[in-house]
Amino acid sequence: MSGRLHTSRVLVVEGKYDAARLARLTDAMILLTGGFAIFSDKKRQRLLKELARKNGLILLTDSDRAGFQIRTYITNLVGAKYVAQAYIPAMPGKERRKAAPGKEGLLGVEGVPDEVVLCSLRQALGPEGEDGQEAPAPQGRAITYGDLYDWGLSGTAGAVQRKYRLLEALGLPPRLSKKEMLEVFNRLYTFEQLDGLLAQLELL
Repeated sequence: MSGRLHTSRVLVVEGKYDAARLARLTDAMILLTGGFAIFSDKKRQRLLKELARKNGLILLTDSDRAGFQIRTYITNLVGAKYVAQAYIPAMPGKERRKAAPGKEGLLGVEGVPDEVVLCSLRQALGPEGEDGQEAPAPQGRAITYGDLYDWGLSGTAGAVQRKYRLLEALGLPPRLSKKEMLEVFNRLYTFEQLDGLLAQLELL
C-alpha cells in the first residue's frame, strides 16, 4: 500500500487486530503487548526497553481503563523521554467482528476510522513529522499547568467533573492525567484557542 505514514519509531499496540489494522496505515515496526500479558512477560519488557532507547516508541492503546493501564505501565517501564503518546478519542461503538461492545462501550484502535488513527499518530510524532518533515505546530502561547488551574481543570473544587466535561466535548480520552492532558492540549491547541473553546462550552 502506497502513501503509508512513515516513522522509524516502533509502534506498540495491544493486540493482533490492532496490528493488522495499523500495518495498512504505516510502515512502522509494530509490536504487541498481548494485553495485560506485558505485565509479566520479562523478555518482551527487555525488548521494549532496548527498542525504546534505540528507536523510540509510539504507544497507541485503546481509550478504556485497560488501555490506559497498559500505556502507563510501558511509559514507566522504558522511560517517558523515549515514548511518543498517540491517543484515540473515546468513541462509543463496537467492532464488526464482535458480538457485543466492550465493557465500557468504546471502540478500540481497530474500530476507529483510518483518518482518526493517522491523525493521532501525526500528532504524537509532532515536530518529527513524517519522513523527517516538520509537522506544523499551533501558533500562539503554550498552555501551562497554571492555566489548567485558572480554568478550573486542576486543583480546584469541581475540577474532575469540569475536566471530564471538557475532554468529552473535545472527543479526547477521559482518563488523561494532568501531565498527559497538558501535553495533548499543547499538541492540538494554543492557549487562545482553548480559552475560547472553554468560553463557548461555558466551562469558564
